Amino acid sequence: MLKEVCPKDVAEVYETSIVQQTAFWSEVKRNMGVESMAFNFKFSKDDFLRVEHTSDTDVSDILVVNQRLDKNHSIAYVPYGPELEPVDGAEGVFIEELSECLREYLPSDTIMIRYDLSWESFWARDPDYYHDDGIWAGPPDVPMQELRFNFDTVNWNIKKAHTNILPAHTIFLDLTLQEDELMASMKPKTRYNIGLAQRKGVTVRELAMEDLDVWYELYRQTTIRNGLFLHPRDYFEAVLLARANNTASPAQVKLLLAEAEGMPLSAMFLVLSGKRATYLYGASATVNKNFMASYALQKEAMLIAKAHGCKEYDLFGVSPGPDESHPMYGLYRFKTGFGGRMFHSLGSWDYPFDEKVYGFYTAHEMTAAGYHIR
Repeated sequence: MLKEVCPKDVAEVYETSIVQQTAFWSEVKRNMGVESMAFNFKFSKDDFLRVEHTSDTDVSDILVVNQRLDKNHSIAYVPYGPELEPVDGAEGVFIEELSECLREYLPSDTIMIRYDLSWESFWARDPDYYHDDGIWAGPPDVPMQELRFNFDTVNWNIKKAHTNILPAHTIFLDLTLQEDELMASMKPKTRYNIGLAQRKGVTVRELAMEDLDVWYELYRQTTIRNGLFLHPRDYFEAVLLARANNTASPAQVKLLLAEAEGMPLSAMFLVLSGKRATYLYGASATVNKNFMASYALQKEAMLIAKAHGCKEYDLFGVSPGPDESHPMYGLYRFKTGFGGRMFHSLGSWDYPFDEKVYGFYTAHEMTAAGYHIR
């Protein structure tokens, strides 16, 4: 399946619509004090589905982030990668071969590789895993998931992670539609709220670095309101400061603010990468919800993305279905109003190198599992 794996400069990472697999994202992580590595790998074409940057070649690549746990242990983390997807049934073999090839290039204290896979879940493609109303029932129990994923592997060593680092469920909007078609594909209440925001005088503008405090105050209110972990201001500064224009995989970041009557109401980070726009982070004021500013903000972000040539819009993170007890249900209710198609990925999977330390790490992780941005 794999013919060769070799390291390369992060600046040479191929252009992709997956922002977390770009040189830009490596720069974001570097600004946070975290280093990355990049690798090319050659593959047999018959074993893989085509992706946009492979064309007629047989080479793809992967970005790996080196996450240090302490002075003696680290993790190799692959955010939404690898992009190249094997044919059905070969996923586990590919991950096993890739992990064993990468092992020699990783720090010697690496206890595992964690893959946040963006590939569609096997069970999202199976009609037997849907309710009569068309809502996805979710994957089977973890032992059954691991049985399916490890099929035909040599070491039977691929483990389902206890928590997903990046969202495993999202909604994609088709930006090749005209503006009136986009509006028509939305739910009536969402269209009404967009119009209401316009009637109330909500406008959207782009913020600069010196305006980051405006974002951060809205973000602070959002975390308090929803009981979320509060990242420091430096976290978001690292995203805005990242530049990768001299690399093979740049991206643009726009910090957008919706306001009315001089009041900041809602804000978001919009990232443009390849042919995809991603709604990366969002925040809103605790008061003045009646202005419906978040609806106006999303519509404007879609139009900006279309103007930049993006073909799809990633709403980035919802609950897997309309379960009111799920911590991301509020996002599901809001984002499904914009139409689009639901996408269920495989989520996070681990390939341990040190089983003993891996066991300690995952036991600790179970007590700290939750939804947070990375």
